[in-house]
Amino acid sequence: MTEIIDFLFGQYKTYSLTDTTLEIIAVIFGFLSVWFSKQNKIWVFPTGMISTAIFVYLLLKWELLGDMMINGYYFIMSIYGWYIWTRKVDQTNVTGISTTTLKEKKGAIILFIATLLFVFIVYHYFNKWTSWVAYVDTITTAIFFVGMWLMAKRKIENWLFWIVGNSFSVPLYFYKGFTFTSFQYLGFTIIALFGYIAWKKILYKNQ
Repeated sequence: MTEIIDFLFGQYKTYSLTDTTLEIIAVIFGFLSVWFSKQNKIWVFPTGMISTAIFVYLLLKWELLGDMMINGYYFIMSIYGWYIWTRKVDQTNVTGISTTTLKEKKGAIILFIATLLFVFIVYHYFNKWTSWVAYVDTITTAIFFVGMWLMAKRKIENWLFWIVGNSFSVPLYFYKGFTFTSFQYLGFTIIALFGYIAWKKILYKNQ
């Protein structure tokens, strides 16, 4: 049992109590954000902003640039999403769940490619192409950028990007030594599966 605990959490021996506490708080609010997203509740954004703000600080401190950029982008897109979700499309209704249009699909492709190029340039500038992790980081960053953009626009396809990106992140964060965050992404993957089903039911009901 001791060996298992050391394997999962041994890396935290070198972390400060403050950083470990902040990571746990960020994980809790991250779970709340994804859960509220599954429930189609506006609280997805304020809880997500708390989580991402903490992670931006921690990831900058740990020099994980790709992950830091993802969370910084999440924070900005949460402000945009908060506006979109509460914007009234007529006198009584706000923006509802919908499927992506052809124009939005083209936008998603452009955003994905642009993110790949941007992260490549940043990693090249800071000389971060030192292991396979950097390449996986680049791909997951692009996936998450598109997923967050679609979620902010309340598009059901956002869940598909979360499922793929979160699945990659589970072993990736464990390899990096952030067990709590790895568990977070495992939970995110499960919630994303149920989130897609829940949003699909709401979409069909509205139609």
